[in-house]
Amino acid sequence: MTADRPYDIVLFGATGFTGGLTAEYLAGHADPGTRWALAGRSTAKLAEVRGRLARIDPACAELPLLRADSSDQDSIDELARSARVVVTTVGPYVEHGEPLVAACARAGTDYVDLTGEPTFVDRMYVKYHAEAVRTGARIVHACGFDSIPHDLGVYFTVKQLPEGVPLRVEGFLRGRMGASGGTFHSALGIFADVPGMVRAERERRAAEDRPDGRTVRVSRRPSPQNRVGDGWTLPLPTIDPQIVARSAAALDRYGPDFGYGHYLAVKRLPTAAALAAGAGALTVLAQIPPARSLLMKIKPAGEGPSAETRARNWFSVKFVGRGGGRRVVTEVTGGDPGYGETAKMLGESALCLARDALPETSGQVTTATAMGDALLERLTRAGLSFRVLTSR
Repeated sequence: MTADRPYDIVLFGATGFTGGLTAEYLAGHADPGTRWALAGRSTAKLAEVRGRLARIDPACAELPLLRADSSDQDSIDELARSARVVVTTVGPYVEHGEPLVAACARAGTDYVDLTGEPTFVDRMYVKYHAEAVRTGARIVHACGFDSIPHDLGVYFTVKQLPEGVPLRVEGFLRGRMGASGGTFHSALGIFADVPGMVRAERERRAAEDRPDGRTVRVSRRPSPQNRVGDGWTLPLPTIDPQIVARSAAALDRYGPDFGYGHYLAVKRLPTAAALAAGAGALTVLAQIPPARSLLMKIKPAGEGPSAETRARNWFSVKFVGRGGGRRVVTEVTGGDPGYGETAKMLGESALCLARDALPETSGQVTTATAMGDALLERLTRAGLSFRVLTSR
């Protein structure tokens, strides 16, 4: 039983940029009585993080430090056996993530990450979903800005609409945000292996069950019908629509026929054109190994935006939902999406799995499926806003 394990939560990767922010969040917001620990390759660097956390909460001076390395499977297995929930910020996940997913699936340990890498998520489903179902482990990917605002935002929107009818939801993202070196490297990895991503998706589709008597679709139309405010919209090629679709497939509340469209909203045409051109250029350069290596050197892993920059960042996702003769517009808003809010979302997801009464789920599951209302409540208390703008 995982309840008998020494730790409720272990944070793996606490010495990295986002890992450090997540550690700081847990130091300031972990539920009373939560038994947690830090894990990573270097206990000396972990001790430095612990010293920083002790300035937030003096009790953190006693936090246990666990040595674990993704290249040492024995240490990863021991880590998984020691905790009820393991949180990892060690990416790119397609390079470093599999040993921990495998260990958690075998040990019946809940697993949380912040990956936005579709190839990784699909491969982990094919390899470890069945084992996690057998042991009762909940493998929950994309618990940061990818993809909680969209997954829980759509879930929140669907709850405002009638039950048992076809539903359509479209999401429109605006914001000011930056990227750390680790996030940039993960994005380059995705762009560099598009054929591998397609193969992984095909293998997953062959392996997973379809919802019985229900249809779930992701719209890839270049121009949505439901614009929210003035400006321009672009299809947004992120992992979020896949996560939303998997929640919709798992939950009957999304109706017998559910469709989702996913867009970036910008105010000015030149900005839209520049973003499209930049994404195209990055995709091309990522295919060329020397160019990809040069890009990685420009923004090394472990670096991220300053506190001043993060304080200016923000995001808003508006959702337009239709069904059963009703139309609703909702909005999810928060501060710095990539780091401040991601650390919050990741930390609260781990706390939710460790502390809250939740639906019975296992295997690779989404935030909406595994945590739903409980996580919505936690994130609202933590400062994220989920609200209805109009309903008619």
